[in-house]
Formats: sequence, structure tokens, C-alpha cells
Amino acid sequence: MKNVLLLLLVLSGPLAFSQKISNLDLLDIYNMEYVSDPQISPDGSQVLYVRNFKDVMTDKNLSNIWLINSDGSKNRPITTGNQNDFYPRWSHKGDKIIFKSNRQDDRMKLFVMWMDSKEIAPLTNTPKSPGAVSWSPDDRYLAFTMFVPKANESIIKMPAKPEGAKWNTPPTYIDQLNYRGDGQGYIKGGNTQLFTLSIDGGTPKQLTTTDFDHGAPQWAKDGKTLYFSANFNPDEAFEPNDSEIYALNLNNNEVKALTKRYGPDNTPVISPDGTKMAYTGLDDKLLGYQLNQLYVRDVTGGSAMLLSGDFDRNISNIQWDGDGKGLFFQYDDKGETKIAHISLSGKITDKVGKVGGLSLGRPYNAGAFTVAKNGNIAYTLGTTEHPADLSVQTKKGNKRLTFVNDDLFSFKTIGNVEEIWWKSSYDQQDIQGWIVTPPNFDPSKKYPFILEIHGGPFASYGSVYSAEIQAFAAAGYVVLYSNPRGSTSYGADFGNLIHHDYPNHDYGDLMSGVDVVIEKGYVDSDKLFVTGGSGGGVLTAWIVGKTDRFKAAVVAKPVINWASFVLYADGAAFFSKYWFGKKPWEDPESYFKRSPLNYVANVTTPTMLLTGEEDYRTPIAESEQFYTALKLEGVETAMVRIPGASHGIANRPSNLIAKIAGILAWFEKHKD
Repeated sequence: MKNVLLLLLVLSGPLAFSQKISNLDLLDIYNMEYVSDPQISPDGSQVLYVRNFKDVMTDKNLSNIWLINSDGSKNRPITTGNQNDFYPRWSHKGDKIIFKSNRQDDRMKLFVMWMDSKEIAPLTNTPKSPGAVSWSPDDRYLAFTMFVPKANESIIKMPAKPEGAKWNTPPTYIDQLNYRGDGQGYIKGGNTQLFTLSIDGGTPKQLTTTDFDHGAPQWAKDGKTLYFSANFNPDEAFEPNDSEIYALNLNNNEVKALTKRYGPDNTPVISPDGTKMAYTGLDDKLLGYQLNQLYVRDVTGGSAMLLSGDFDRNISNIQWDGDGKGLFFQYDDKGETKIAHISLSGKITDKVGKVGGLSLGRPYNAGAFTVAKNGNIAYTLGTTEHPADLSVQTKKGNKRLTFVNDDLFSFKTIGNVEEIWWKSSYDQQDIQGWIVTPPNFDPSKKYPFILEIHGGPFASYGSVYSAEIQAFAAAGYVVLYSNPRGSTSYGADFGNLIHHDYPNHDYGDLMSGVDVVIEKGYVDSDKLFVTGGSGGGVLTAWIVGKTDRFKAAVVAKPVINWASFVLYADGAAFFSKYWFGKKPWEDPESYFKRSPLNYVANVTTPTMLLTGEEDYRTPIAESEQFYTALKLEGVETAMVRIPGASHGIANRPSNLIAKIAGILAWFEKHKD
């Protein structure tokens, strides 16, 4: 009998303990992980990466550092715990790494780890966290940026209060153009300065003391100079796009400008032999969308050579190859992030595709990579089926090394993603989009439909995973997301189709896409919904002022009134200078013509507003204006305020869930 019972338990085990297959639900967001910041070792044999996860009990985004061989073996954590360990960086010899962590207390510190013993020691104990860090050529020192506070002086002098008196906090005196920033709140006085520090620890040595911010430092081959970018323009607040490359002599702290033109020059990177510098930059033409180009020059002087002049895509993340005969870089092309190599003669060769997966919420193109001396590449692999995993390219080919969400997706079904193209009804421009269908999709049935619009507006969606889009699909909706005119990854001309003309004809791009999906026969044309965030919120508010074809809309973190936005958001000088060309009082007609508020009397669509209460990019006052205007017009409306959230909203996992839940609740309310 005992043996029979044992046999029954064995036979019934898979049935009794197997996980039931189901659709994703909102709590599954806490179980989604992703890989970021892959750092391949100098010899290409190992990869450090950050494994990002969430804690449902504390509502925090957390991370640890893992190490894996390039062949996929010995994958294991080298830090553990419910904390934030991130930013690993190999020493040149590969025997040590530095990383950042809040493992000891709430302060973010810089740590060193010896790779043979995995011993860890803190290097800094400063009030502020180090920023960008780089190793000296001999691995004896680190150079890094760090914010140095400086008291904001006030002309208001309060009299001494009587002993024991309880007065209000003294008034805040502000005299700067940029006085608050999204995700920062009200900006405290001070600047990001340059420091060096011995790898043995001790007191960091401050190298700069200017009233300007300094960019990531790069060491000269001889260890006697640091290169960095900075905007030292005396009118920096009004000329936000005018940085140069500088050299700082470590013997006497003298600083010398190496570039000089109107426009940004950034990210200096020194060649392996130390003789050349590569950097990105552009001649500023005050366009809304401008492409970073790649330049190379001798570190000793002379004119710069433009390598990427005919390349009609934006260049980022430049890294020298091992022999100094060219550089690797990443770029976005038609919704896909790629890694390419460019020789010093300007020949470009694609190396890797599907580099993405770093945007967990919405399907933005975002990826990262590093390259070893032997040409091995470690990168984040992102597809529509999963967030970022780790992959490598060696001489043997590409190999995916991690599968951090297989545990979740083994018993969860997700929507299928199909790429489509169509012609815009306005001018026949080719527009790219993606249709996401619900799990267990039946094309013979009719489904409710959501048009989801990206922000930016100079940004792009792609063939990558999106928790938000998949949540809509799991709720039974067909979803269309796309890249209307103005989106990046299609070249400078396509991006600038909305220059000083946004929003406008992107409406035709989007409505044409909706029509194409409806023609497929599985969408209920009486149950159309629309939503978008930031720039997508602008377009959603614009759409309901132009048509009543949607049953309901959710306008997330929008701009409703361009005049108030330019004067209230962080980055006033940039937005007025590049997006309009004139200040609001110099051209009020254009500002109002392009404002969704101008068309509020046309709106009949039930419209909900959703914004973070600490959003300083598209401040919640924009949502409040539209909410009140819709109320005055008698339109059904509601406002959802996410406490403590900035423009990104998902600084806590529950905020992302709240956003999705709010959108779905509004659509369900108006589905029937």
C-alpha cells in the first residue's frame, strides 16, 4: 500500500504542482526583471551585468551585480541583498572592479572589489554620490564627477527671532532661470565638479571649482591629463546646447578648450594608443531634431575629422576598437537599436541588432553595450517577448546568456506583436507601427482597440517588450503603437517634419494607422480608445479636439497650453528656442494654435487626465488646466494624481501599476 501511494504521488506530481497558465496581471510587474549595464572584461572572457528586480513589500526598484563567462558558464551574483548595487567598471588589468551601492546605509558610495577574493571595501564616504567614474591607465587612481553644494544667497535678511519663538521656515529666494528640475525638485545651489581618488581610498581631491557642471572625465594615456565636456558659456542657462571638450592638466589644474563652435561637443573617448580622441557633436542649427555626428582628432591639436557625415542616424555610446583603427557605436534605425563599427576612413559596418529592452514600461528603444580589446561585444538583448537579457557576440557568433524572466513567462501568456507599415493620409509618408493582439487571439472575433502614442516627441518605439502594452493586451484589447512623423530612427528629415509644427500632421499619421488596423476585421470600430504620455499626452489631447471617433481617452502628463508650459517647465530656454523659435509673447498666435487648449470646445470624448504630482517636465498645472476647461465645457472628465511621482512616474513599481490600472479603469467604464 505504501508503494502504491508513493506511485500515485509521483504520477500526480506534475498535475498537482504544475503552475496554471494564465495571462499577465498587474502584480506580475513586481516579478519582471531585466539586465542592464553589461561590462565586458578587458580580455573579453567575462561580463559583469546589473540584474534589476523589484520588492513588492517595500515597493522599491533594486539591483545586484552578476558575473558570467562569455561562453555562458559560471553565471552567479557577486553582490546580493535588497539594495541597489550598480555601475560596475573593470580596471584595465581586469583584477578589480568598482561599483556603486547603498548597501551600508542610505548614502550611495563607491566600492572596490578584488576579483580573486571578492573582498569589498568602500572608497568614499562623501555626503553626495560620485557620478561618472573612470580608471587611470595604471589602475592606481579614479577620476569622477560629484556634486558640490553651494549655498544659495538670499538678499532677504530676517531679524533674529525671540528665544523660544516658533516662526515659519525662512522664505526661499530664487534668482536663477533654472530653479527646479524633474526628478530633482527645487534645485539646490552647487555644481558637478571633477575629483580624483586613490584606489586605496582616502579623501577625494577636488580639481575644479567653477560655477558650471563638468561632464564625465576621461584619462590621457600618460595619466597626466583629464578630458571632459562642459558648457562654460557665460549665458549657459540661455544657451543650453553649447558644450565644448576641455583638457585639464593634472600637474597645474589648467584647463584648455579643445573645441570651439556653436553647438554641443560631448563624450570624449581616447584611443588605445593615446594619440587620438573621438567625440560626438553637431553644428547647432536650432532645429528640434539634430543628429549627433562622430569626430576624431589628434589629442595634441589640429583640426577635427568628421567620420559620419553621410550617416543619417543619431550616433551614441562610442567606443574604440582594440587596435585603434575605428570605433563601435549604437544607433536606432526604424525602431531597432543596432551596434555598428566605423573605420577611420568612414566605412560603417553593422555588427549587432535587437539591442534593447531597458524600457520596461513602454516600448521605447533603449539598449547598452561594451566591447573588449579582442572585439567581443556584450549587449542587452531586447525583443517583443522579454525585457533586456544579456547577450554576447564573439567570433563564434551571437549567444544569449541569460533568461531572467523565463520563470515568469513559463506560465504566463503574452500578446503577439506584429510590425506593420502604412501610408499617411496627409502626404503618403511611410509610417511604422506595431499591432499587439490579446493572448489566445481569435481573428474571427471583434476586440476593443487602444491607440497608444509615444512621448518625446523626438523619440521612438520599437520591437521591444512593454509591460504597459502587454497589460492592455492581457485585458482583452488590440493595441497599436507607432512612430509618427517627428519620431527618431528614420533620419533627420523625418524627425524635422514636425519642426515648429507640432502637433499637426502627425494626427493624419495616427488616424491612418487606426484605419489600417480596423480594415483587418478584428477590431470593434465602436470601441476605440486612445492614450499616450508626455508628447503622447499632447497628441491624445489634440486628437479628442479633432475627432469624436474614440469612446474615451486618457491624457497622461501632457502639455495643454504651450505658453504656460514654456514658462513653467524645466528647460524653458531650450523649449522656447528650439521648439518655437520665439518666446510666447513674441508669437502668441503660434503658441495657442498648437495648444490642445485651443480646441477644447470641440471635445465630446470622455477624457481622463493622469500626471505625477511632482512632474516638473510637464507640470501637473497643464493637466489641471485641461481638466477645468473640460468641466466648464460639460465634458465627462476625471483627474488622477500620482503622489510623489515625477515625469517618469514609475520611480516606484506601484506607480506604474497605478498608471496602467487608471487607464484600464477609465476605458472599462466607457466600453459599453
